Amino acid sequence: MLSAFLGVIRRDLLLAMRNRADVLASVIFFVIVAALAPLGLGPEPAMLRTIGPGMLWIAALLASMLALQRLFAQDHADGTLEQLLLSPEPTTLLVAGKILAHWLTCGLPLIVLSPLLALQFGLPAEQVWVLMASLLLGTPILSLIGAIGAALTLGVRGGGVLIALLVLPLYIPVLIFGAGAAVAPDPQSHLLLLGGLLAGALALAPWATAAALCIAVE
Repeated sequence: MLSAFLGVIRRDLLLAMRNRADVLASVIFFVIVAALAPLGLGPEPAMLRTIGPGMLWIAALLASMLALQRLFAQDHADGTLEQLLLSPEPTTLLVAGKILAHWLTCGLPLIVLSPLLALQFGLPAEQVWVLMASLLLGTPILSLIGAIGAALTLGVRGGGVLIALLVLPLYIPVLIFGAGAAVAPDPQSHLLLLGGLLAGALALAPWATAAALCIAVE
């Protein structure tokens, strides 16, 4: 089962490297939104430090959601998804591999770029570290929840809009705790809540996504 799990991750990463434009689109969108925010809000340092974590989190949320539609669409179009569902390996394990590959190509680059973008908001080093920790805990939740929405709207016309309508309400707690961790005097409680949400999403999201994919293929 481990070899199948790693095989799915390796395959999706190779496909992502071959379609760099799709991967870079989310990263560039994140950079543009985060870079334009200070220009529109003004040069007041105190205000930028206050809203900076929230703006970076909103940009990361939207960038992650931008990449959700391609999570299963290509496999569904070329018949690979049906082969995965017919595989003797547990479907939830294979789905978890695809979600992890999605996070590695979409969520991880946002975490790496966040310290550079935080500089234009004037965030101190301690606040930047907390922001990175919140993104490290929160962006996998975005991928896990988003995978459920991508599976439920697979093959539906206008799926991108439907994904947004399905997952945005579920993203709100992640956004609140993630952005709040960087501005709270004691960020530990926010990070613990994000950790709890991540544990719950890891336990439930792959199973729910696999069930939704089976329904979509049938």
